[in-house]
Amino acid sequence: MKLRITEEAKQQLEQIQDPERPLIRLFYDTEGCGCGVNGLPTIRLEKEERSTDRKVENDDYAVIIDDQQATFFKKDMKLDFMRGTFRLSSPDGILNPIIPIKDVKEGATV
Repeated sequence: MKLRITEEAKQQLEQIQDPERPLIRLFYDTEGCGCGVNGLPTIRLEKEERSTDRKVENDDYAVIIDDQQATFFKKDMKLDFMRGTFRLSSPDGILNPIIPIKDVKEGATV
């Protein structure tokens, strides 16, 4: 699995990067979506790796994903930043068009 991060997204990540949470987690957010298979692929800053995590290929950042959640993501993805929000896409289409900065910084409850 690979995540390419555009220059615009890198600039924004640099502004919000937290030394206490140096990892970027690809996360399948099911909060308020009904059940575990209904959700949105998203990103958030993370403190540490878990035993169920695996690394996602990226040249600039340490990116991780939970092994079980990897099913909900594509093999090749791009993280962009446009119109004030992050956007996660793949060659097949957009995975999540609106990922607010606040959600990336604060994460979601697990």
